[in-house]
Amino acid sequence: MAGRINDEDVKAVRDAVPIDAVVSEYLQLRNAGGGNLKGLCPFHDEKSPSFQVSPSKGLFHCFGCQEGGDTITFVMKIDHLTFSEAVERLAGQAGITLRYEEGGYNPSHQRGERIRLVEAHKIAAEWYAEQLATSPEAETGRVFLAERGFDQAAAQHFSVGYSPQGWDHLTRYLRGKGFSDKELILSGLAQEGRRGPIDRFRGRLMWPIRDIGGDVVGFGARKLYEADNGPKYLNTPDTAIYRKSQVLYGIDLAKKDIAKASRAVVVEGYTDVMACHLAGVTTAIATCGTAFGGDHIKILRRLLMDNGSARVIFTFDGDSAGQKAALRAFEDDQKFAAETYIAIAPDGMDPCELRLAKGDDAVADLVEPRTPLFEFALRQIVARYDLDTPAGRAAALDEAAPVVARIKNSGAQHEVAVQLAGMLGILDTQFVVKRVAQLARWARDRGGKGPAPDRRRPSPAYDAAPRATASGPALNLRNPVYATERELLKLALQRPELVSPAFDAYGVDEFTAPPYAAVRQAVLDAGGAELGVRDPQDYLVRVREAAPDDTVRAMVTELAVEAIMLHRGVKEVDEVYAGAQLVTVRRRAVERRIRDITGRLTRLGSHGDPAELAAVQNELWVLQQYDQALREHGAAAL
Repeated sequence: MAGRINDEDVKAVRDAVPIDAVVSEYLQLRNAGGGNLKGLCPFHDEKSPSFQVSPSKGLFHCFGCQEGGDTITFVMKIDHLTFSEAVERLAGQAGITLRYEEGGYNPSHQRGERIRLVEAHKIAAEWYAEQLATSPEAETGRVFLAERGFDQAAAQHFSVGYSPQGWDHLTRYLRGKGFSDKELILSGLAQEGRRGPIDRFRGRLMWPIRDIGGDVVGFGARKLYEADNGPKYLNTPDTAIYRKSQVLYGIDLAKKDIAKASRAVVVEGYTDVMACHLAGVTTAIATCGTAFGGDHIKILRRLLMDNGSARVIFTFDGDSAGQKAALRAFEDDQKFAAETYIAIAPDGMDPCELRLAKGDDAVADLVEPRTPLFEFALRQIVARYDLDTPAGRAAALDEAAPVVARIKNSGAQHEVAVQLAGMLGILDTQFVVKRVAQLARWARDRGGKGPAPDRRRPSPAYDAAPRATASGPALNLRNPVYATERELLKLALQRPELVSPAFDAYGVDEFTAPPYAAVRQAVLDAGGAELGVRDPQDYLVRVREAAPDDTVRAMVTELAVEAIMLHRGVKEVDEVYAGAQLVTVRRRAVERRIRDITGRLTRLGSHGDPAELAAVQNELWVLQQYDQALREHGAAAL
């Protein structure tokens, strides 16, 4: 067995791969001030961004779900990897050769399962692409693409490939690359045959499906031969690295343009994605053999950042199946803050057919948003009823009004209710408006989970109490004692040069909030804030490792990422500001001690032991003098 990865190599990986570069492969990041970046958390659903990344410290933290850590932790959590697998993946990106404490260099067959499955898919994708480009048998696939307007350069751009018709061509090739039969089965590239593994895909055109990070995790395979009794499209089965409900074809190519343009175009097939991109619509993506659903929405929301100007355009065939797909998409519409639209090409053509018939400009024109998805859904509902009769209009209203009531923007909801009255031919517009408003209220009341969805979440810094990360009462940062302790710990973690060496002389008991006392202890166990002056990156790693459990570790990360809150009139974080926090925390500790001693003197009274009484009175006098010096001289008296 290969041993643990050398600590120096782990540190080299942390230093070599910027955390913002890694995180931005999965979600859009924007400036959050103070050198930090923010985005929608990939680990829980949220309406406004509470996920922050600190590039200078190599840490991330979500103030909503409390997930946090460094670059390695992020990769572990988002791709469900072990520690070693995450380090190996990042090392591969950085070109770092890892050393192992036992057993020398890590042989390929001992690497983590996910890494191995991704490697198998990468090699398979390259092999399939080579078959399409060079194999005489693949002429059928080349003709198929050419008939749809895709030349060799287009096939190479999208890494399209071909799987030969034989039983085990790929299986034998991957065995030769050192993959075991078990790995081939687990990857979904092979399946059990009568005499061992055989290729899952045979005689098909192959589209590699990549995750948002760019790794090949599966394939979509199109039937080419009449003798093939399988389905028209065959996808990789669910595996450890592939879930069809959680991937979008083309997302690796489209993600940057989606984030930049705040716009995404959802099409129905692989060739539609190719046609759109080649026509200049580089924000096009598609699902992989499944309906567009909640997990797909999560991926897009992180890229679109849910700003009000974002647009999601769905293109569907004009047939009944396409219309049903559009209505299914509308069911999830309210999970977007973005505006959603539908685009249906003339004559019911899909983008691939449209490009072939009318050229690139026609495809670009198709996806210009025209019909809001809710309007399309309403028209589909209304069309099913006889609006010439009162009963038909009433029935149509009964089905359509709940749809309008689900529109999240109250102003838009009112306007659409007026439009619905016009569609139905109901002259009493206010009757429809009131009906919709009533249904919206009932929906909120039935939810019973607080105010309407557009509520603003309070600032995590002062208005909301973060989850306690150690035993003790919940933190209320309106309490000035807790607020100041928090600021001092943030300074110790983020700007240790401003509070050292004074901070290292502070006792754990000077922090009254149990979570903050636990963080202070972790700093102490890691070697003190003085270490942070010498090696800031390693310092935070050591403090997190010194934390006794995950809850304290999460608090360390949170404090290391959260912006330092300047008081009114203070313009920058400097030695003066840091000194004020040091003094305030110390003075409160001194005042608490003075109160304790004063109480003890009262209890001793005039009948106590004279020596003990003198010692207590002397301690009280010293503390009172120290408190006065702190008041008069500030940080100079520490």
